[in-house]
Amino acid sequence: MLRQQQNETVTQTGTGTPMGNMFRRYWLPALLAEELPANDCPPVRVKLLSERLVAFRDSLGRYGLIDEFCAHRGVSLWFGRNEECGLRCPYHGWKFDVAGQCIDVPSEPAESGFARKIKLKSYPLVERGGILWTYLGPPDHTPPLPEWEFAMVPAEQRFVSKRFQESNWLQAMEGGIDSSHVSWLHRDNINKDPLFKGAQGNKYNMADMKPVFEVVESPGGLYIGARRNAEDGKYYWRITQWVMPSFTMIPPRGGHTVHGHFWIPIDDENCWAWSYDFHPTRRITDAEREAMKAGKGIHVLNMPGTYRPVANKDNDYLINREAQRRGDTYSGVEGIAMQDASLQESMGPIVDRTMENLVSTDNGIIMARHRLMRAAKMLAEKDVTPPGVELAHQRVRSAAVVLPQDQPFKDAAREALVTKPGTALATV
Repeated sequence: MLRQQQNETVTQTGTGTPMGNMFRRYWLPALLAEELPANDCPPVRVKLLSERLVAFRDSLGRYGLIDEFCAHRGVSLWFGRNEECGLRCPYHGWKFDVAGQCIDVPSEPAESGFARKIKLKSYPLVERGGILWTYLGPPDHTPPLPEWEFAMVPAEQRFVSKRFQESNWLQAMEGGIDSSHVSWLHRDNINKDPLFKGAQGNKYNMADMKPVFEVVESPGGLYIGARRNAEDGKYYWRITQWVMPSFTMIPPRGGHTVHGHFWIPIDDENCWAWSYDFHPTRRITDAEREAMKAGKGIHVLNMPGTYRPVANKDNDYLINREAQRRGDTYSGVEGIAMQDASLQESMGPIVDRTMENLVSTDNGIIMARHRLMRAAKMLAEKDVTPPGVELAHQRVRSAAVVLPQDQPFKDAAREALVTKPGTALATV
């Protein structure tokens, strides 16, 4: 468990907080590229790390992410007219470009130069891998654009979605690195979900319900190894990559696509759950893509026109007690992602970690918390760049392997845990 002050440190990400300052040193996913599909399309509200912003795409196709509120009287620029290379406030006509620079104040003579004195806060917004990424930190510390493998493969080899989650980012992320719950919460999905079923490793998940965790630090975060018994006296290892601050890559199953998440704070009580699937050597089939759109695998079906799941806390996640009783779904909630989200949101917006009783299978979570706090402290006190910013830390893979009992997974699977573009994953 954590002390109250520690819990506040790891969960609070607003301006000036230690964790907020650390998040600002990374490129963060802000929008799906499909949310700004054309030049001069409607602007989109964006809230990240408790900052209210608005994104738009101008007449030349340039992306902008600027303060949501007009510098004149504080009107939300979400109502703005996106036209002629700028976003014009409909209240009094003040106009701003993608860099936040005011370029027109109709009530003032152009020769006065007044408009040039007005500039809104702005951040870069760059497309890569179907995502619009932003960097909210000090400009002189801007890192290279991210090179996660899923974002670097051709578009036909990946699928990316996002959903709104009504909980703090950390309890969502902690669920993403907790492999022990799979044999319980998702036990019925492993062999039924079209994006999971048929893998040899599934039987090891179900045959051994008491995984042993071994967690070691990686350059960018943690290797989280979950060990189960396999045949012939060997171990089945599922090795999850956690890269700071909130990237997870889940070990693959058989020939299926590999998947993972980013958990990005909206504010201290809500987050975006970004989910991706990709395959390094083949396109995602039409059937796989349709299944992902329908909410299979780690994705969800969202309410039309929104990124809020159809199953949500207002309708009790459409829980089916009869299906739970029959064993059709262990929790009564359909879908892997919503099974996770329902329980994570049930903890409340920010779980009280002073009340926990942790066990050995929580070692990954324990080490992740300490690594986050340590990195935030080093950044605050010594301006040390946190792990996960370097591109080498992002060029990683998860793996599922069967190893002899005397072989440490970190050494035996070393090559499998590094990105090798165009080559197959290590999977069972």
